[in-house]
Amino acid sequence: MDEMTGENADNTAAQRRTELSDLRVVVDRIEGRSVCGLRPGDSFDVTCSSRLSIPAGRHFCLYALSAVLPLLPAAQRSVDPDDWLASDEVACPDPEERLIMRIERTGRRSIPTEDLT
Repeated sequence: MDEMTGENADNTAAQRRTELSDLRVVVDRIEGRSVCGLRPGDSFDVTCSSRLSIPAGRHFCLYALSAVLPLLPAAQRSVDPDDWLASDEVACPDPEERLIMRIERTGRRSIPTEDLT
């Protein structure tokens, strides 16, 4: 088995790509009383692995955001459909609000692996 030269290793690394989904997190429903000002249909997008954007003139509750953030890297990747990480629903931790968000995959992109952290 031959070892790769530095040049070949660099070329191989440059060719490696990671497939990730772009995501939209949408407020699906509010089963309690809305305190944070969100309403069904409010959303934010995650693109290019880590870019979060909120539609102009809108906001997203910090507590709802904190509930969904840890799940987004798994949602960007392919997981077994029976894995609990494949679930698209996430609840805000505020028990009075009972805000339910839905994670949607809006597209796939191939990113050079060396561009990711």
